[in-house]
Amino acid sequence: MWRRTAYRRHTGCNPCAQAGGVVLSRRAIGRIVRHYGADILTHEHMEVERRAYQHGNVTTYEHSVRVARLAVWLADRLRLWRRVDLRSLVRAALLHDYFLYDWHEHDDGTHRWHGFRHPATAERNARADFAIDDVVANSIRTHMFPLTPVPPRHVEGWLVTAADKISATTETFSPDRFAKPHGKGR
Repeated sequence: MWRRTAYRRHTGCNPCAQAGGVVLSRRAIGRIVRHYGADILTHEHMEVERRAYQHGNVTTYEHSVRVARLAVWLADRLRLWRRVDLRSLVRAALLHDYFLYDWHEHDDGTHRWHGFRHPATAERNARADFAIDDVVANSIRTHMFPLTPVPPRHVEGWLVTAADKISATTETFSPDRFAKPHGKGR
């Protein structure tokens, strides 16, 4: 059903047409995220994201994977395949919160303006650990729009921004937000 070549922008192929006009399944979206984000998901610094909490009882790692899956889902449902570079979309979504610290921990004040500052930190860390293109860099840097004043320049950035807002809202207002995470110390 899913073929890597179906997602390259330059082929002009529509993945839904490749799948017989059917929208992508959750399983197919998961395979896409794992394929384009394999090096990111297995990088040693992702251990920091696995231990740090983002919203409620959701880790930064879980949040980033959710944002990547939702961004691909949005691109699929909005039929944006001819306008989206899927590799850049997945990588930007996985790295959008790659700031590598737990912003809830008390510190000397460096996390004080986290909401405003973390996109630049995430971009800097992503550039240090991975080869990222301008689409990925811009999407990471602008994903907090309108909290940060510059909007995304690319469709991929808008998808990451929307997926991040939807995921963050869902995670923040989830009824099990205050439940103790299973097997995780806080």
